[in-house]
Amino acid sequence: MSHAGSLSQNRALDEALWAWALAGPALIFLVVLFFLPVAAVFVIALSDWEFGSGSLSFIGLANFRELVFDDVFRVSLTNTVIYVLIVLPGTVIGGLLIALLIESSASCRAVYRAIHFLPFMATLTAMAISWEALLHPSIGLVNQILAALGVPTANWLCDDRTALPVLAIIGIWQNLGYAMVLFVAGLKSIPVDLYDAAAVDGADHSLDRLRLVTIPMLGPVSMFIVIVVALRALETFDTIQILTQGGPGHASEMLLYTLYRESFEYLRTGYGAAISVVFLVMLVTLTLLQARIMDRRVHYQ
Repeated sequence: MSHAGSLSQNRALDEALWAWALAGPALIFLVVLFFLPVAAVFVIALSDWEFGSGSLSFIGLANFRELVFDDVFRVSLTNTVIYVLIVLPGTVIGGLLIALLIESSASCRAVYRAIHFLPFMATLTAMAISWEALLHPSIGLVNQILAALGVPTANWLCDDRTALPVLAIIGIWQNLGYAMVLFVAGLKSIPVDLYDAAAVDGADHSLDRLRLVTIPMLGPVSMFIVIVVALRALETFDTIQILTQGGPGHASEMLLYTLYRESFEYLRTGYGAAISVVFLVMLVTLTLLQARIMDRRVHYQ
């Protein structure tokens, strides 16, 4: 072997060692903090382990078979889907409209952005307690305003017809500022030349410019917002725990709360792990599906 070839091999080996040395800590943390816990969840899901118990028995797919026939799980899954279907379009459309309104006026932009972004920055517990006071059936501000207008009132959080929609409205309110800020950033990145070109081609009306230029150019931002908001909606727990505890009955119970209750209240950790597996599969499937569908409609240039 020539001297040049030996030097080349040594250099390649040194580069590989440096690459592993630099990536090693991050890789170790990824394995320890992500892959091992996920593997542990899959193992526990195949057992009858109860939280705090010193022993377990492997029961195969029995927990998953029980999920199929569990009425509470089916209700929880349905509520989760309905919640996401309300929160996702409400947040995306509302965030885009607010961003367009803010950017259409030059006055007080920073103030309006801060006001709409505050709910996203607020502590979830404090936010939920505030909503509980607003929705109180007798002294709450919402019912007092409705009564003053002659509109029928309701016990919003204790009625199985209104509990889930009210939680969805709170979810939209919470995520609206986040979507708005990202849409504002996307609007600022659109070149003015595109609007000038559209005007030359006859797109004089604001709706035409919105349809032909703004919305297509917001494609990458919109895809990111849709994925993030959908994941946040699926992971809703705090407001349920504080406001309804899944009630009345199971009318507002969603998957993450069912997982918590089965694992830490009923101590059925194996069954809760099975719910975690289903939840993880839903998250991954939804993310991949959204990315695949929306990526075809996104203009990156």
